[in-house]
Parts: sequence; C-alpha cells; structure tokens
Amino acid sequence: MVTALKAILRHAVTTAVGCLLVSTALCQNAPQQNDSGDAPAGMAGFASLPLLENAQTRSISAENPTGAKGGGAKAVPDDKSAASELGPGWKVRPEIDLPAQQTVTLAEITGSGMIQHIWMTVAPQAYRDCVLRFYWDGEQNPSVEVPLGDFFAEGGGIRYDVNSLMVAVNPSGGFNSYWPMPFRKSARITIENQSPNVIHGFFYQITYSLQAVPSNAGYFHAEWRRSTSTREHPEHTILDGVVGKGQYVGTFLVWTQMSDGWWGEGEMKFYMDGDKQYPTINGTGTEDYFGGAWSFGAKNFSAPYSGYPFAEREPGQVPKHFLYRWHVMDPIRFDHDLKVTIQTLGWWPNGKFQPLTDDVASVAYWYQTEPHKPFPPLPSREERFPR
Repeated sequence: MVTALKAILRHAVTTAVGCLLVSTALCQNAPQQNDSGDAPAGMAGFASLPLLENAQTRSISAENPTGAKGGGAKAVPDDKSAASELGPGWKVRPEIDLPAQQTVTLAEITGSGMIQHIWMTVAPQAYRDCVLRFYWDGEQNPSVEVPLGDFFAEGGGIRYDVNSLMVAVNPSGGFNSYWPMPFRKSARITIENQSPNVIHGFFYQITYSLQAVPSNAGYFHAEWRRSTSTREHPEHTILDGVVGKGQYVGTFLVWTQMSDGWWGEGEMKFYMDGDKQYPTINGTGTEDYFGGAWSFGAKNFSAPYSGYPFAEREPGQVPKHFLYRWHVMDPIRFDHDLKVTIQTLGWWPNGKFQPLTDDVASVAYWYQTEPHKPFPPLPSREERFPR
C-alpha cells in the first residue's frame, strides 16, 4: 500500500513538473504583439506550430543547390553512379567534394527569411581544417566565422555526441544547428577547405523559410577565438569589440589542460554597456557557469541548455574538456557593447589559486543589430591544430 502510494505521488510530481516545463515553453515562445506591432524574435516554438503563416519553406542541398521550387533531384547519373540504372530523380548527387584550399558557396538566398535548420556531416579531419562563414544582407565581413566542427560544439577534431536544444550531434557525426538566423535581403553561406587535400564526401542540407522578418529581430553572429593564458594574466577572452544592441546566447569551450589537478576555478564575466574594470555579470566558477557543480564529479553530461559532453582523460593524452552553455531561457542583453571573458584558475598545494597556462578555444554566439565590427583575423590552419 505504501509502495503504491509513493508511486502515485512520484507520478503526480513528475507530471506536474512536465506540465510546468511545457507551459513555460509555450509562454516563452507564444507570438505576442509588442508596442511596434511586431511579434518578438524567437516566435518559433510550440505555441506557433498550429499558426498558418505567409511563408514558404525551401531547402538547399547537393541535390538542390539553389533551393528552387521543384529544383531537387535533377542531376543526371553517369555510368559510374550508383543510380545509373535508375536515372534522374533518384539519389544521384547527395554529396560534394571540397577542393583543396578553396571556398565553396553552399547557399545563396535572395529575399527576406529565416534559416531554421542546418545539417552537415563529413570526416573528422575536416572539423578544424574547414571554416564556415555566414553573410547577411550583402555584407562584406562575415557575421559567422568558425571552424566547422567547433560551430557544432565538436572540439579538437574529435567526434562525440551532443544532445542539446540548439545543437545536436547524432551518431555518427550528424551535425545539426537549430539557431534561428533571420535575414532581410539575402543570406550567403560558404565553407573554405584550408587543407592541402581534397575533402571527399561532404553532405549538407540548409532549410529556411522565405517570410517577413520582424523589425526587432537581430542578426545571428558567431566567432571563434583561441589563446594560451599566462601566469600574469590567467584569462581567456571569448568575445570583445562588440558594438550595437543585442543579446548573447551561447558559449562553447575547448579547454586543453596544461597543469595537474582541477582546472575550473575561474569565473565567467560579462562586461556590458560601458563596464571597464568590473563586470555587471560575474559567475562563481567554470563548472557553475556550465550548469554543473563540485568539479562535475568527473562525469560528463549533455542536457538541453548546458553540457560537458566529452573529456579526454586517457593516459598519455593531454587532458581536454569540451563544454557548452546556451542562454535560451536567459539571454544576456546589452544596449551598446559587450565583452566576455573566463579566468583560468586552479589550486596550489597551499590552498591558494594557481594561475594556469591553459590552451582555451571558444565559440561565442550572439544576436545584434548590423553593421557589426569586423572580427579579429581568424587563426591560421596551423594555429588551429589541436594539441
């Protein structure tokens, strides 16, 4: 009797929590009017799924490289094709090759719309050798410039699964991005193969909606940085030089450890809207920012908004830690400028903080008004090599 009662209570609590989470998501994503008459950005959610809109869905892939209506499956197989006995309309051109040290345009879209989903897959050797760049509304400087793997939270050229809301990497190496990316005039996505070798078997699909974009929707940005901290300045800069109005929505870190012991005592700091010496938002520790506690208990996890999906702890290998944090429910909003840093601190045997000389690479994800300031030069292919 007691056991049955406990089971009933446990089911009731679980159901109540589930309903609360769904209700929160519905309220968070429900399209409500604001003072300008526009629906808020981020309106694509559970509550909007039944709503019929004036929009057309299109998708670009190797089988339909322009995304044109009725433009898919038109490739004609030759004698070497696996579809040679079937003819056009079957699986003729599902992939492309990436020429050595060349840039390939994956998508060229004209009009107003929203990129909704990006799927890609390729061999791991391309993860750091290839660079993704996104351009909005004809801009000359990219709003996204990130090595392929790191954009999808795959660090150090290593393949592992990620089970999160905004980025999912599914077996075996299926990259998925669900960041909404609005554009008002055009969108262009390129990939550059900076290696001296042709990369065979690159698959991709970019799904988008042609639709009106609310006037208060910012543009998606992502930037990659890498540094080795010093004893004198044990800190890695994740983002700096951002000017404009926007909101910070995500962090991915590849942390390569150069000292024994615990590496994550450093605090995450957000300097915004004129902050100089002291930040407005100050965290309490590395694992705390990424949703964990007490050194993660040496366990990995992958959750909707934060994760520590992989760590390299094998004997003879340099210790590496890969972490993500998506600010979906708690975007960090700024009006004029933003700088984001994380400290690299461990412990000395005397119980004092040890300034670490760790190798940290990062991706910052944010939305902002355009134009944006050009990013610092992307480190060369050799400077991106994992340790």
